[in-house]
Amino acid sequence: MTQIRDDSREMRISEDTVGGGYFRHAVYNHWDPYEDISQDLIEQDRKRAIEMDATEQEFFETMQYLALFGAGEEAVTEDLAPLMIALGDINDQMFVSSQIYEEAKHTQFFDRYWREVIYPVAEERGWEKIAPTDQRFFPKGYIELFDRTEEAMETLLTDDTPENRVRAYCHYHLVVESILAQTGYFGITSAMGPEDDDPLTPPDRDTPHLEGLVKGINYIRSDEGRHVGFGMQKVQKHLAEDGVDEAVVQDTLMELMPMVAETVSVGDSIIDPMPLVNYARDKLTRRIDIITDAQAEIPDVEELVKLDDGPAAAD
Repeated sequence: MTQIRDDSREMRISEDTVGGGYFRHAVYNHWDPYEDISQDLIEQDRKRAIEMDATEQEFFETMQYLALFGAGEEAVTEDLAPLMIALGDINDQMFVSSQIYEEAKHTQFFDRYWREVIYPVAEERGWEKIAPTDQRFFPKGYIELFDRTEEAMETLLTDDTPENRVRAYCHYHLVVESILAQTGYFGITSAMGPEDDDPLTPPDRDTPHLEGLVKGINYIRSDEGRHVGFGMQKVQKHLAEDGVDEAVVQDTLMELMPMVAETVSVGDSIIDPMPLVNYARDKLTRRIDIITDAQAEIPDVEELVKLDDGPAAAD
């Protein structure tokens, strides 16, 4: 007779595990891309973007940042399923299911923003109305990074080893989410936030405060702090308990870093790329230091989801 459930445990889930605790946090911190980003905020962003002092090229670069974000969220929504299949613990599976759901919400937010802000602004200003999937937005390094991430995840379906799990976590949780996405989101929220003295914006540029965009991205950044923490916990455990060589982590992250640098360097009229490259490298170094030290304590989930925009943000 086929066993239909795991009877080795008393309860179905354990909230005191990493996966169980993170899943609970995800449920309690749910947000809606439509309800929590009001129509009033979207209309305000549209008005401010229409009135902004910008050239068509500068608007193209703004579109490019958002196209990169949206495509990235869509890609990880599609590519994360093999990890959930490979994981054997129900608590971990539940958390990864919440990740996939949250990535889908992030995809939905950027799709909404393109339809309700980007397209109307282009039409009002008489500029080219470009689809968010237009290949002009995506540098070669960005495409290669996500192709490699997809391959690393799909490898788990045919060759599920501790080393390959570490590589998958490094691609998705530590590079795509922790370094690339959080660096990009830090840059765009700094440029489009309320501060007038943003160090990432060239001194001769006056970018509009797009409150709806910043609010949505801050929700996304908070979700991803939780995702990153889960990946860091798993990598650290594989190194400490399964004998995975820390060189697997270092080599994978360093191999992918040039693709991150190329991606965050797109354009220079809205955001100065050099501080972002330095920010990304700083996060890379700190990630390696923490997860390769079995005694290092990974911050708890509440700390991970805080929006700390200092140089060591989201350590």
